[in-house]
Amino acid sequence: MTNPEPAAKPPMERFELFAHGADVGVRGRGPSRAAAFAEAARAMTAVLTDPDKVKANTHVSVAVEAPDDELLLLEWLNAIIFEMATRDMLFSRFEVSIDDHRLSATLWGEALDRARHEPAVEIKGATLTALKVSREADGSWLAQTVVDV
Repeated sequence: MTNPEPAAKPPMERFELFAHGADVGVRGRGPSRAAAFAEAARAMTAVLTDPDKVKANTHVSVAVEAPDDELLLLEWLNAIIFEMATRDMLFSRFEVSIDDHRLSATLWGEALDRARHEPAVEIKGATLTALKVSREADGSWLAQTVVDV
């Protein structure tokens, strides 16, 4: 299934990586919990390759739930890792909906092309290390953890 390129992100949404020993921290920020989770997923893609190199031409649906926000973030990121591994795909766009501690999402991406994507590492899983989901003082949301590479 194809989809046109998404509109530009509001300035509050962004992802970033942070150093953490031999592993890599991923952090997402956004105006909502769902947007922060989507940006944390983009950050995880950035551990592997430039997310802008991944075409959003195929979609996959996922749903996860957990007893709290932090474990929901882990379930979410580990569901993406599972989809990447079993489908041999990378994802660059994430449409996320969260209702209480139930997350449903559509992942948009394409088949892994090692020559074009030049994956840097393999992600084994999201961990409890530096795990945090919180509403910040400015009203934005933060979602972060460390992924095992």
